[in-house]
Amino acid sequence: MVYRVFVSKKSSNKDDLVKDELNNLLQGSIEKLKTYYSYSVENIDEALFNQSVKKVFCEPNVDEYSFEVPHSDKIFSVELLDGQFDQRSDSASSCIALLGMIDKPLVKSATVYALDGDISDDKLKEIKEYLINKVEAWEASLEMKTSLSLKTIEAKSVETLTNFSTLDEKNLIKVLSDFSLAMDIDDLKLFQSYFINEKRDPTITELKVVDTYWSDHCRHTTFNTELKNIKILDDDIKATFNEYLKIREKLGITKPITLMNLATICVKDLKSKGYLASIEESEEINACSIKIKVQKDTGVEDYLLLFKNETHNHPTEIEPFGGAATCIGGAIRDPLSSRAYVYQAMRLSGCSDPRESYSKTLENKMPQRKLARTAAEGNSSYGNQIGLATSLVDEFYHEGYKAKHLELGAVIGAAPLENVVREEPLKGDKVILLGGRTGRDGIGGATGSSKSHDKTSLSSCGAEVQKGNAPEERKLQRLFLDKKVTTRIKRCNDFGAGGVCVAIGELSPSLTIELDKVPLKYLGLDATEIAISESQERMAVVVREEDVKFMIDCARLENIEATVVATITDVNTLEMTYKGDIVVALSRTFLDTNGAKKENDVVVKKESPLSEIVLQGSLEETLKIMYSSLEFCSKKGLASRFDSTIGASSILMPFGGKYQSSSEQSMVAKIPLQKGETSTVSIMSYGFDPKLLENSPFKGSYLSVLSSVSKIMASGAILDNVYLS
Repeated sequence: MVYRVFVSKKSSNKDDLVKDELNNLLQGSIEKLKTYYSYSVENIDEALFNQSVKKVFCEPNVDEYSFEVPHSDKIFSVELLDGQFDQRSDSASSCIALLGMIDKPLVKSATVYALDGDISDDKLKEIKEYLINKVEAWEASLEMKTSLSLKTIEAKSVETLTNFSTLDEKNLIKVLSDFSLAMDIDDLKLFQSYFINEKRDPTITELKVVDTYWSDHCRHTTFNTELKNIKILDDDIKATFNEYLKIREKLGITKPITLMNLATICVKDLKSKGYLASIEESEEINACSIKIKVQKDTGVEDYLLLFKNETHNHPTEIEPFGGAATCIGGAIRDPLSSRAYVYQAMRLSGCSDPRESYSKTLENKMPQRKLARTAAEGNSSYGNQIGLATSLVDEFYHEGYKAKHLELGAVIGAAPLENVVREEPLKGDKVILLGGRTGRDGIGGATGSSKSHDKTSLSSCGAEVQKGNAPEERKLQRLFLDKKVTTRIKRCNDFGAGGVCVAIGELSPSLTIELDKVPLKYLGLDATEIAISESQERMAVVVREEDVKFMIDCARLENIEATVVATITDVNTLEMTYKGDIVVALSRTFLDTNGAKKENDVVVKKESPLSEIVLQGSLEETLKIMYSSLEFCSKKGLASRFDSTIGASSILMPFGGKYQSSSEQSMVAKIPLQKGETSTVSIMSYGFDPKLLENSPFKGSYLSVLSSVSKIMASGAILDNVYLS
């Protein structure tokens, strides 16, 4: 039997904000708006349901509830699409299971909007279009459900692309279109030639796995494109490029000129001069990692300090809450997979004027205000839930962001050096999947963000955006704080872009993955979907066979699901099986080609910056112009969504000065320790010229560092116990 309850706040400022937003943007005439959350539950008895109403679904002191559908002039219900992870439902189900000491019941939640006022049908349609993002949700019936079980879809068997080896270019182009591939025709021809040499046709799973591996997102195809016939029209840029060529010659670099080489050559140059001895180098490429000394009460201890940033522009553009949430979640997972505890975060975003009228919204785009506000809610929701201090938040407003939102998350993590072991996986070692189950959320995320989009993309990209589950990642954080656990991990990878095929496939040049062993959120996923799903909050760890039981037992103590899903082999092949059948068998040498060689001619022009402050008379007049513009508006309302005090390690609050209104432009925090009272200080900043560091008057004094920090930005500079990035 299905039970249902409607819950709402007795008083809600958020409802008033949504009402005012709809009235202002859509010229509506809503007199009252009230939001309800409906919860439908199956597989429990009536007594447990009644208990759950007051102990799980609502807080009686601030909430009110009803078992009847609310009455209003206009009312509609919004549910996430089937197959989309719903954290509200999942959390409620877990709480009911704890309350009744039973297996997790089925729970389905929905958001119900009740509106009063003179609202025409046309205006209601506009309101629904504004509030419902069709990429992730739909308008659902308010009728009582008779069952919450998803219709079971039998998993499709893996098909082989018959006669693929004989296809001509015209039909290969059709394959690109039919399977919505991110690779281009040259990549597909290389793929075809491999299977001609193998004397067989590929499976669809092999096609999708290679498309994922070779995507721009996973293999930085654009950055590794060879730049030829380079023409530079600006003298300053030309001088800088000539300096780059001299460094290449000095270092003996003969590889093609690429954007990747341009971006990283300064590090190679510094390393050749002996300046980067503190950088940790390993086969694990999870985050920028440097070796530092941390002052503790018991003395100085060797630590690793890790930095990572991630952009989620495309996912946030089409699904703001989920895209922004998994932006910060993804940034956390990289240092976490290096066994580090992440303790500070920064969020930078960019959009067009959020005040503009609804009528100015670009076709097939969200209104800027909804995008900006919902993305901020997603990012802050994830960070606040996982317990991460977000101490620096800023947003840039420019017309250039109207076509594509900017969403960037940056984090700092740390770990005692003795807690981190990095070893080569050997034949017979096992791969354990830790954390969340696999669903359809995130399928095609890597390839989706690596190809061009058009107005039909909104209806086809919904499953590409991962759904975050911060409490699950918090469990992984706790697990990785245990030295007995981390010192048994030989290698680790998080499930970012690419899912199983990349996260597990990158752990070793040779391994066999049993796809039917991967835990699923629901039945019906086929082998291809399991292989490329990017469902979040999962880690893949390589351990010795004798350590498997210990690792699984430790995971269970943190309520983390742990399953052996792969075995390391020694045949230089990525192999995947499903129910005993081999569905993927790809040579690592072939995979590592990263697709067909890419070349491009280049013309470099001097571009004007996004913004340029021009002096207008006196300093006072200039300041008035600056601070009356949207570009320089206060971000205090935005930053207040984020908790900067979590963990008690933050030293600078986001806003300082006499009135706590002057925004800081650096994050400063103590590295959190399990024991001891003192700690090294880490600083992260952005937007300043490194030259400000030259001839700095301080050296080692924390007080002088803190007084000067908002004027400093350096990359990797070390000043005694102070680290800046």
